[in-house]
Amino acid sequence: MDQRTKLPVVGMVGGGQLARMTHQAAIALGQSLKVLSAGPDESAALVAHDVELGSHTELADLQRFAEHVDVLTFDHEHVPGEFIEALEQSGIEVHPGAEALQFAQDKLKMRRRVGDWGGADQPRWAPVSTLDEVLEFGELPLVLKAATGGYDGKGVWVLRDADQAREVVEALASAGTPMLVEELVPLRRELAVLVARSKFGQASAWPVVQTVQEDGICVEVIAPAPELDEHTATTATAMAIALAEELGVTGVMAIELFESTDGRILVNELAMRPHNSGHWSMDGAVTGQFEQHLRAVLDYPLGDTSLRAPYTVMANVLGGEDGGPGIDERVHHLMARWPQIKIHLYGKEVRPGRKIGHVNISGDDLPRLREIAQAAAAYLQKGTFDE
Repeated sequence: MDQRTKLPVVGMVGGGQLARMTHQAAIALGQSLKVLSAGPDESAALVAHDVELGSHTELADLQRFAEHVDVLTFDHEHVPGEFIEALEQSGIEVHPGAEALQFAQDKLKMRRRVGDWGGADQPRWAPVSTLDEVLEFGELPLVLKAATGGYDGKGVWVLRDADQAREVVEALASAGTPMLVEELVPLRRELAVLVARSKFGQASAWPVVQTVQEDGICVEVIAPAPELDEHTATTATAMAIALAEELGVTGVMAIELFESTDGRILVNELAMRPHNSGHWSMDGAVTGQFEQHLRAVLDYPLGDTSLRAPYTVMANVLGGEDGGPGIDERVHHLMARWPQIKIHLYGKEVRPGRKIGHVNISGDDLPRLREIAQAAAAYLQKGTFDE
């Protein structure tokens, strides 16, 4: 408990952009989020006043950090499960807990658990450890995934020929990385559904969104997903809420989905934290995902997730080849050209392809919103208008 404000203290492990934006939401609730950051120049460490430096892979650092918080949560899934269990056993309130978070940390565990549950469809899959097992699974192309450690397209390979398959499988096997193979789903598009669940069991959901990927990185989110029939949207949302309850999730959970060309909705991956597919909600929903995550882990009543406009489009801003010189001038010009756009920059060092921010824009003309969002993100990246 913060003795000055008499409010509970939320500690977030990880100092990335998700912690930074959670800190922004915490301010309105009278809090300054306490952050465990790997370094002083991480995104959240640059803005939060209550920062401890330490590693999420050192139990002693986690224990020291947890001594001064009322509830512990995460901006990534990379804290070892045995460390989370140790914190819980010592009486620390952790959300999501180790029992739930394991299914976001390990794709093999997630596939087995969702399959045993039976409340959602998945791509056809199998655990593998050798090239022969991959090739016995089916004809190429296939998708190979590292069971742990992947994000933003890392740890996922589309195997298109036997030589490539051999190279990837042997590299993972020599590193001792568990892996699984999946069918390459013929896609119409990718979707995502974001839900929140409190410790008390209250649940809420935002509209199903469409996500657009390039080279394994999400570059655009459209909320709500256009031309998604009401039955499919309702079914996907109900499935997500039921799965959050089944897994005992507290906080925000994102489910990445495939919409196949034959109309199937398939679970791709889970994340148990605020998620890139929900950044649009900061400006496009009555309650954004970062505030909702705080409400959920504090067991406050959850907020209204209604849309503020018929559509909101989010475009990720990626680092450019030029290192992003003159970013302030670019922001200035962008605001002048499109004053209705909302810019969110993360304070990160610019590197090619790195997510350094996002833009949101809301309205009723979806094609025009997409044009503006994409042009704005490209301008912040490259300094030229392509519209």
